[in-house]
Amino acid sequence: MASAAEQLASNLNFSAFAKAEELKKRIWFTLGALLVYRLGTYIPMPGINPEAFAQAFGQAQSGIIGMFNMFAGGAVERMAIFALGIMPYISASIIMQLMTTVVPSLEQMKKEGDQGRKVINQYTRYGTVILAAFQAYGIAVGLEGATNVVTDPGWFFRASTVITLVGGTMFLMWLGEQITSRGIGNGISLIIFAGIVAGLPAAIVQTLELGRQGSLATWIILAVIILAVVVIAVIVFMERAQRRLLIQYPKRQMGNRMFEGNTSFLPLKLNTAGVIPPIFASSLLLVPATVAGFGQGAGNEWLTYITAALGHGQPLYMVFYAAMIIFFCFFYTAIVFNPSDTADNLKKHGGFIPGIRPGERTAQYIDHVLTRITVVGAIYITIVCLLPEFLISATGVPFYFGGTSLLIVVSVTMDTVSQIQGHLLAHQYEGLVKKAKLRGRRR
Repeated sequence: MASAAEQLASNLNFSAFAKAEELKKRIWFTLGALLVYRLGTYIPMPGINPEAFAQAFGQAQSGIIGMFNMFAGGAVERMAIFALGIMPYISASIIMQLMTTVVPSLEQMKKEGDQGRKVINQYTRYGTVILAAFQAYGIAVGLEGATNVVTDPGWFFRASTVITLVGGTMFLMWLGEQITSRGIGNGISLIIFAGIVAGLPAAIVQTLELGRQGSLATWIILAVIILAVVVIAVIVFMERAQRRLLIQYPKRQMGNRMFEGNTSFLPLKLNTAGVIPPIFASSLLLVPATVAGFGQGAGNEWLTYITAALGHGQPLYMVFYAAMIIFFCFFYTAIVFNPSDTADNLKKHGGFIPGIRPGERTAQYIDHVLTRITVVGAIYITIVCLLPEFLISATGVPFYFGGTSLLIVVSVTMDTVSQIQGHLLAHQYEGLVKKAKLRGRRR
């Protein structure tokens, strides 16, 4: 079976893609959904003075608001209906996953299969509404505190802002779910990916313009390009890295036939959590500082202090960001991979790791190996995300060249390519099955 799959994978080409009608429909649906998202980032929110807001944003974009704007696909700098982006949904997902580990009823619900997951997803949606409403109200108050940004401040503006921004977030959440089910998968990640990629051309032009004006030295621009290439190469290598545990299956007899024992491998990814830790860490950093940048100059010194402390390259920002990335690397790995369940499944099918007793000892061994490689994965993600930040803070290069954005873009691209290859493999398998049935009928 493995050799057949490898043979099919080697035969994947454009002719196979041209025949995969279902895959083409999924790709077109995904592109159409992402186009709708991009159009929404240009629809302005009512009641805002564009000139005054652009001035206020220019003063705040160097800090955490700049990161928020990147994840929102530029919607924050235009104060569009999608200004909150998908981050409230991600924050709600974090909270629900934390609660499933500490609340017994939710933990039991999680083990009930699809029905339990549907209930948890519904709770996540409710949490998204609450978080989005809280953040939207904070944005409305912060905008009113800025000079001449709101044309008609008051409760009507606050209510319209909350309704508009919450509605935008809920639409993006629904759009991401549609991309996951009817598109090529990973809808939420693709929405974030589309927002980052959309800002890359402007960032490149801005960097080149800074070089033309003499604000950035030529060697700095070359160093940034080389660093980006090196970081991309490291990400590709580390995302493909695996620790493969040898699994042996003994001889077994079925009826009068004796089947030889065989071997296989249990692949453990070096970065099991994928791109989730930096996204989760960024979303949690955004929650307390959503309005901080816009509240500057309104007599709130503590907001000014938060904005300055959470700026790129600042020690407090680096410490919090690194700690959250490391925490979510271990936390998310513990959620998506359960060593005990894996050991039980191996035991049920007669598989075992050579030299390790089946059952509890196997689970302990897998957990030990997984913990060690997760340490390496956490260090790798932390370095990739923080190393460019020092360069950004020292040179003033646009934030789009940061490690987090590169990690998201490269990881989502690799995952999307894998999804497409999976659909092509499924299409070719279906073609082989149909040919086999036709041959059987002819005989």
